[in-house]
Amino acid sequence: MSDTQEFIPQMRPLFGGEEKAELMAYLDEDGFFTEFKKTEAFERQIAEFTGARHCIVVNNGTVSLTLAAIAVGVGPGDEVIVPDYTMIATPNSVKMLGAQPVFVDVDPDTLILDLAATRAAITPKTRAIMLVSANGRAPACGIAAFEALARETGVALIEDAAQSLGSVYPDGRHIGRAGAIGSFSFSAPKIISTGQGGALITDDDALADRLRRLKDFGRAAGGTDVHDSIGYNFKFTELQACVGLAQMRQLPGRIERKKEIWRRYAEGLAGIPGIQLFAHDLSLCTPWFIDCRAERRDALAAHLKSQGIGTRTMYPPIHQQKAYALPGHHPVAEEIGRSGLWLPSMIQLSDAQIERICQSIRSFYLG
Repeated sequence: MSDTQEFIPQMRPLFGGEEKAELMAYLDEDGFFTEFKKTEAFERQIAEFTGARHCIVVNNGTVSLTLAAIAVGVGPGDEVIVPDYTMIATPNSVKMLGAQPVFVDVDPDTLILDLAATRAAITPKTRAIMLVSANGRAPACGIAAFEALARETGVALIEDAAQSLGSVYPDGRHIGRAGAIGSFSFSAPKIISTGQGGALITDDDALADRLRRLKDFGRAAGGTDVHDSIGYNFKFTELQACVGLAQMRQLPGRIERKKEIWRRYAEGLAGIPGIQLFAHDLSLCTPWFIDCRAERRDALAAHLKSQGIGTRTMYPPIHQQKAYALPGHHPVAEEIGRSGLWLPSMIQLSDAQIERICQSIRSFYLG
């Protein structure tokens, strides 16, 4: 790495003047900081953007999944089907309830739950399916097939759309709208971020009411200590909402830039043996990270690091991690654990940096 070359991280959030202006204006209001009008405005923007009837924001994207599970009736001893390829927050969110995540392999092209394997995993104890839209992609079999499976079996469909803000299904619905509840994350790597944060969308009035009560001690509204149901404290803050409002204004431009970043990678890596980007239909999908299969992945990552380029290995199969250590064989998830790599994907990545990354990959595989 040349002393004049700046290190390119795999990801870095982007906060700037718009966020600062929102925060400073709010501080001048002498507000209470806990969620109120700014949070309500942020929820409205997400609901309008996704087309959902309701949006409820919470303190992080793991809690959002947990609340979604509670809202559809998941409890101790129930089973919830989750992909073996996902961020560990997906199964952990139901493990926290005393429910049992059941791991199922994923489709090799989309890394989304395999439909046949999902059907085979359903038992009388199955209460929900958590469908993770990996990197904004839709299921290869079509989302309607999972909706039909949920109706047929009476199992609730929850969409873990943490990586999918800005991605839609072929029928025009935003990802997250097909399930009973859809969940998004606003952690640092996501296309918009509030540092931490999560959102739940639903078109079901009763589920929305249940979610709002669950996140706020079980009460119907703030400022009262009368509780008709059990709830918890997973509220948002006005400071996060200020950042979120500024980030939402930037979202259309970020979506277009994410797609352009993928296009430039696809052009720069075309014809290089040993590396294969996962495909995206950019008319529907906004890639969160640039994901690929790479031969000699660890050696490639070391080579790129020596050139001042950061990468991140993709999720290893969860059933093999020490946290779970379960028997089973999920060939696709296991293969991704060996070959999956995320290349630099931050929104502020420049065209020149992408060219430099592709040239470094070319030099590794072609000399």
